[in-house]
Amino acid sequence: MYRILTEKEENTILLPATLDSHFPLLRYMFWRKGYSVVPLEDESEFDVREEGLKYSNPEICYPFVLMTGQVVRALKSGKYDPKKTFVLMPTAGDACRGACYIGLMKKALERSGYSDVRVLTINVRHVRDDISLPISLDMAVRGLFGLFYSDMLMLLANQTRPYEINKGETDELVKEWTGKAAEDIKLGRHLTLHRLRKNMKLMADSFARIEKTSEKKQAVGIVAEFYVKYCALGNWDIVKYLEENGCEAHVNGASWYFLYYIDSHKPARKNLERLGFEIVKKLLRSVQDSMIKTLRSGGFRCLSDYNTMDMNSRDYVSHTLTIGDGWLMGAETVDYINNGIPKVLCIAPFGCMANVCAGRGLYPALQRRFPGSSITVVETDASGSKMNYYNRVQMLIHFGKKAP
Repeated sequence: MYRILTEKEENTILLPATLDSHFPLLRYMFWRKGYSVVPLEDESEFDVREEGLKYSNPEICYPFVLMTGQVVRALKSGKYDPKKTFVLMPTAGDACRGACYIGLMKKALERSGYSDVRVLTINVRHVRDDISLPISLDMAVRGLFGLFYSDMLMLLANQTRPYEINKGETDELVKEWTGKAAEDIKLGRHLTLHRLRKNMKLMADSFARIEKTSEKKQAVGIVAEFYVKYCALGNWDIVKYLEENGCEAHVNGASWYFLYYIDSHKPARKNLERLGFEIVKKLLRSVQDSMIKTLRSGGFRCLSDYNTMDMNSRDYVSHTLTIGDGWLMGAETVDYINNGIPKVLCIAPFGCMANVCAGRGLYPALQRRFPGSSITVVETDASGSKMNYYNRVQMLIHFGKKAP
């Protein structure tokens, strides 16, 4: 396996913020000889948004506006040589922005004066294979470990941080474990399933040892399409906001999305490519089962495994909806309620076709079928008001509370 011995290479791949909790480790999946990967950090939402609106249509989906603004601001900083810089669009390659982003980003770069910067994509749908990064075995192995270590740390941190007595201790522990995992992934060492499972157990034990208060805060499940679900820039820092308002925020792990995507986008014909999909799915399911068992045995909460979530949602959600996050959004909503989290916040970015088709029409029906639950939809938009956004979140927080 290629060993990453330096953080600086001749060429740079810029990775727009998408998976805040995962990119510190997943970035090494895309590393290759001669290319270093730089995940763009969250910035002021206002500055990024205004920059993005200059080079994109204001009626296009909000995540693209933010990604464009972030990329252009990074290039304007002067840190990167345009002739040696690439932008990697983390697109799935299906309908909506999964395929459209590639051409739109190229146009935005041309309009902003950075036509030398090349756009790359990674997808399994063979959209523009000429500019797609092929997934090698090396990349897949790094990605597997980066994905599950990151899922584990995110799920542990979000259930520990609201209760910690010594403020900042949880984030320090995340930083410590991220550093350890990054060294292993970079150097290609200890990358065995036995070591992965062992380290997940050690992670759970270390977070369990953090001194916590005895209070029980209300939990709020967060459901959304991929970008606004995991990116604080796109969801207006909703996890922090909920924690500051006395809640425990739950964001489900990204491994569920990858299993959903593999399952719903595998080739219809039985060929070698389909067999590859099935093998990867089986591997991911095995590791996910171990992660869930470790979390629950350590006293932490976790949603059902992918297969259980799939089966338990079929009476409520149409599984024919596979654009973007499709039926997974509804399935997670059902699973939150079934797992004792009746308050679910559904975040919809403006212009997101998947949210309109698979989300907005479904949530009212689910609310009627689960009496006592509260499912609230909020929208992020370039022209939207944060006051209205947070007011709706407050309505969810206080729903069902008795006056003192």
